Amino acid sequence: MRVLAIDTSNLVLSVAVVDEERVLAEMTTNQQKNHSTRLMDCISELLDATDTLPEQLGGIGVAKGPGSYTGVRIGVATAKSMAWSLNLPVVGISSLQAVAMNAAGFPGLIVPLFDARRGQVYSGCYRTDGLDFVALQESEKIILLQEWLPALREQAQGDPILFLGEDVRLHREAIVQGLGEQARFATPAHNHPRAAHIGYLAMRRLQEGKNAHELVPEYLQLAEAEAKWLAQKQEGSAKE
Repeated sequence: MRVLAIDTSNLVLSVAVVDEERVLAEMTTNQQKNHSTRLMDCISELLDATDTLPEQLGGIGVAKGPGSYTGVRIGVATAKSMAWSLNLPVVGISSLQAVAMNAAGFPGLIVPLFDARRGQVYSGCYRTDGLDFVALQESEKIILLQEWLPALREQAQGDPILFLGEDVRLHREAIVQGLGEQARFATPAHNHPRAAHIGYLAMRRLQEGKNAHELVPEYLQLAEAEAKWLAQKQEGSAKE
């Protein structure tokens, strides 16, 4: 069975075709380009490169967020459209878990994070469960980093804490100040999500895969425009 995997939830664009035993093809870029204009070309190129007809796919996995509001929508909308047209199950995978999978096997707490501005991060914490999976230890959230670090220290119970993600560099100084030598950092190659990981995570869950209409993004917070609109609406209601 072959699975198509897609991640456009952040700056990285990653697409892969995997089967039960091999990564048949994978394309990953980390450049400031428009995912909406490149995604379908990448998918078409990988399907051609692996001699995979769309009807040969057994399912689709897609990063469902958190991340860039626009990026998440592009990936989820594309996956839903393809799944609907091909009558395939589609599985949404946490964008944070996709990054955490880069550290499967690490003997401590695995903490992927994305910058959420104003001192906040999108994050969660995972632990290795076998050498091919990471299990969530505490629910993913948007949280002030200064509140997250002491919570992670308590969760780690003395174990090392590995931070992953392209945005870790923005917060490295604060992390070291908060956790000292307990904090560990990955090499740049381990900070980017890989669609291949999304494909294998999706493959484990295809039997519970949703139909295209049921899959929804996971932003962990309202988009800024939505938040402002709701605030204005509430303010208007209060004046009435």
